[in-house]
Amino acid sequence: MKKPAHLDVALHESLLATADLLSRRRAGEIAEQTIDQLVAMRWLTWKGGALRLTEAGEGVLVKAQATMLDNLRAA
Repeated sequence: MKKPAHLDVALHESLLATADLLSRRRAGEIAEQTIDQLVAMRWLTWKGGALRLTEAGEGVLVKAQATMLDNLRAA
């Protein structure tokens, strides 16, 4: 069963925001529910007490960023 498109968009937006916060070392601002959801998707993992993007998460992030740029160019 395929997920509705709006769920994919919401997940990608959550991943984009999470990656931004992680890059600025502000993981404490990420909602627990978001962390749990992204860990369940295997896009985030805990390593040494720190949140990290997984290889799969990095791949999804690159695709989400490309989609966002395409949408900005089309606007």
